[in-house]
Amino acid sequence: MTTVGPQSHFMFGLRTGVSNNVCFSDEQTLVFPAGNNCVCYNTVQRCQRFIPGSERSLGMHALAISANRRYLAVSERVDKATITVFDLQHEQGRKRKVVTAGEIPVERFVCMAFSSDSKYLIGQAADPEWTLVLWLWEKQKILASVKTSTSNNPVSQVSFNPYNNMQLCVSGAGMFKLFHYAEGTLKQSSFPKVETINFLCHTWMTAERLIAGTDTGRLLVFECGELLCPYHVGTRMIKNTPVEEASTVCRITAILSYSKGFVCSMGPGSVCLFEKTEENSYRRIREIKIPLDPLSDDGSSAVTQEVYSMCLSPAEETLVVNTDRRQLYSISLSAEEQLHFEFLSQPFHSKSITGLSTCLWKPLAATSSLDCSIRIWNYETKLLELYKEFQEEAYSVSLHPTGLFVLVGFADKLRLMNLVLDDIRTFKEFNVRGCRECAFSNGGHMFAAVNGNIIQIYSVMSFTNILTLKGHNGKISAIKWSVDDRRLVSCGMDGAVYEWNTQSGKRESESVLKSCSYTDVAFSSDCTTTLAVGSDLTLKEIQEYQVLREVPGDGVAQTAIAVSHSGRVVFTGTSSGAIRAVKYPLPIQKDWTTHQAHCGPVSKMVITFDDQFLLTASEDGCLLIWKIIDKEGRGLKNSRHVIHTKEILVTKSDLEEKNMLELKMHLEELQMENEYQLRLKDMNYNEKIREITDNFTQQIEALQTTQQVLKTEMEKQKCGHQESFAELAGKHSKELEDLELSYSQKLIVEHERFQEIQLKLERMQKSYESQLQSAEDHRVQALEDLTQSYEAKVQEKTQLLAQCQEDAKQQILEYKELIRQVEEDEDKMIHKVEIKYEMKLLTEKETNTSLKGESTILGQKVVLGLQKQIDDKCTDINKLKQERQRLLKLIRSLESDIDDLKRQIAGHEKTNQDKVTLITVLPTKAAIIN
Repeated sequence: MTTVGPQSHFMFGLRTGVSNNVCFSDEQTLVFPAGNNCVCYNTVQRCQRFIPGSERSLGMHALAISANRRYLAVSERVDKATITVFDLQHEQGRKRKVVTAGEIPVERFVCMAFSSDSKYLIGQAADPEWTLVLWLWEKQKILASVKTSTSNNPVSQVSFNPYNNMQLCVSGAGMFKLFHYAEGTLKQSSFPKVETINFLCHTWMTAERLIAGTDTGRLLVFECGELLCPYHVGTRMIKNTPVEEASTVCRITAILSYSKGFVCSMGPGSVCLFEKTEENSYRRIREIKIPLDPLSDDGSSAVTQEVYSMCLSPAEETLVVNTDRRQLYSISLSAEEQLHFEFLSQPFHSKSITGLSTCLWKPLAATSSLDCSIRIWNYETKLLELYKEFQEEAYSVSLHPTGLFVLVGFADKLRLMNLVLDDIRTFKEFNVRGCRECAFSNGGHMFAAVNGNIIQIYSVMSFTNILTLKGHNGKISAIKWSVDDRRLVSCGMDGAVYEWNTQSGKRESESVLKSCSYTDVAFSSDCTTTLAVGSDLTLKEIQEYQVLREVPGDGVAQTAIAVSHSGRVVFTGTSSGAIRAVKYPLPIQKDWTTHQAHCGPVSKMVITFDDQFLLTASEDGCLLIWKIIDKEGRGLKNSRHVIHTKEILVTKSDLEEKNMLELKMHLEELQMENEYQLRLKDMNYNEKIREITDNFTQQIEALQTTQQVLKTEMEKQKCGHQESFAELAGKHSKELEDLELSYSQKLIVEHERFQEIQLKLERMQKSYESQLQSAEDHRVQALEDLTQSYEAKVQEKTQLLAQCQEDAKQQILEYKELIRQVEEDEDKMIHKVEIKYEMKLLTEKETNTSLKGESTILGQKVVLGLQKQIDDKCTDINKLKQERQRLLKLIRSLESDIDDLKRQIAGHEKTNQDKVTLITVLPTKAAIIN
């Protein structure tokens, strides 16, 4: 058994076709199926733990979580339909119980549910029987079973009444039934006439009320099993009266109740929240949509996704939905202003992954898929760095060792692309259609691409085809470079494994086994041998035209292979989705460990340069990151020290645009700062003016009051005091004029300061506008210069192209003439060779005829000699048989003599014993006589 193996670390992807395939185990942990595992994903710490499926599983069909969030039920088909209950509070998801249908013939359970006290479990079997089974699952005891439907009316959902463990609901196409468990049987308690309605989902609102969704966009309210009213998602209110038909029909595929009301899907890309009102009806309060995808050529495809299932966190803070395109979205219900979902972790592939590649300088992995997307993942941070969707399907991908470029094989072209800051941009196109395999060399100076049944090697510097490798007669399934890039190994569906010299283009070794279609090949760690897997269910090690070792695959086809750089272990992927760790050098017998991984054939496997991670991709659309560990759980020690860089590519136009945006932002900040300072100064000056004005007004009012008092006193006094009063009044008037003049001068000074600041602001604005205009003029001038430069280059290249075309035409004529002459010479040579070999053939025929005659005579002599030898041998055999009979008779006679002698010996022994007894007795008798 190998001491090195993989440990599942993180998985990107989601498994579809599983009923109720997303649920919360606590406020932070989400459980969903991916590959052949159930993944427990912590949304805060962004880590995963795995609950592996059964090793011989033929499919996972449904999930169910208990009301206390402790137990998870998984429906699988192994030899027969089984339901496994796991304890989620255990760190490794310990298996608690396995329940089956017993003697009831069941192929698979399509949906399940726990009771509210988590003691009972129901499972709905699929066609042809459509049997509903009720278990007391902790004792693995079947309490009751009943047939719920027929093959023409499939069941879509089953559930327990959360207020009554003995009542349950079954809904589907043309059926909506309530059952009650009593006296060991399940009895139907309601018979609504719904034969023409296709129910897709339902939920319990109260102990007696349910709401069900249909494929025509109607919400139907049932009270005690009787239909009350229909409701269309296009309206605003559910009441206990019928409503008119809605104009747009959309499927309601998922519905979920919560404390304030319920949540349901509302057609493609939309989910609605309904709240209960005081009038015992429901009002739509919010609509949440899946946003457009800005990185897709067809951004609207994201909003056409259909919600497959959904779940709420225990505190009803977070809503998570999954869609038919294998995506997980979430939203916080407490953020009422949020109108769109966000990706829960990362956007996943929605179809089979066709290509997988890693690089040396960065912890990145690139994947291509039939969903027309290219994705760049960071396997250390477990994040999606870049992704982009295209119009064509992507068949293959290869990352440059620097991690700055990516080579992608599309249906129409092979494209070399730059990985820039936030985009994947085409740099160079090659006329290779439907390239299923491509690979950069380890040095990054060359790349190989499969074009039909030939391999073309291009120079990365000049983009020219420097070698063309021909030899395969069928589809080439894999190509791999040696460590020093001097050799390339390829395998194909024609049963051939070829090793090529990348300097001369010659074939150095080959191994052809037409009965086997090879799917993947790899060099050993020291590049002395090659390892290949294929349709003959074996792992082969090949060296110099011969197979050194074969390891049988235990009846399972192996589809992919990867060899560790340390040479200690070989990983293979199987058609069932499992990963095997095989000890190297290869064992003679079965000696490997098997790990559950994917639910489809493994399409690609890659080991990182430092031997720390294994990455596997599958036709199920999932990418799984494994940690390579030894038997003590530690990472492998490697002499290769890898330093990852953080540099990225940025185009000049993006950099100029970024600088321009920064300048504009800086200008806006300065303008805002200046406006703020002006407003602040205006406020200060207005406050000072207000204070001065208030003070001045108070003084005026005080003087007026004093004047009024004095006037009153003067009226009371005698006329002799009028002169002194006039003098006093003149004095006060003069003081008042002096104060007005003083404050007027202060106001004029402050106004002049305000004018100066305003002029300064205008000058600053003009200065920044002139700088901005200068930058714009500079950019325009640079653009014009570049345009003129590239137009000159285009004209020059056009002339050069025309000259090259003329040269090519001339060379074609010369080559045609040369070919004609060579063909004539070859025809003459062939004719001479034919005459020569016809003469040889005639001579060989005559020789063959004479040899046939001689062989006939010789054969007769040999036959006669052999016949005589046979007769002699038969005579000897007869003599030996007679001698054997004689010896057998002698043996039997001797055995008879031995028996007689044994009897005589026994008689003598008895006589001796009697004499000994007599001798013993005689002295006693003599003593008595005396």
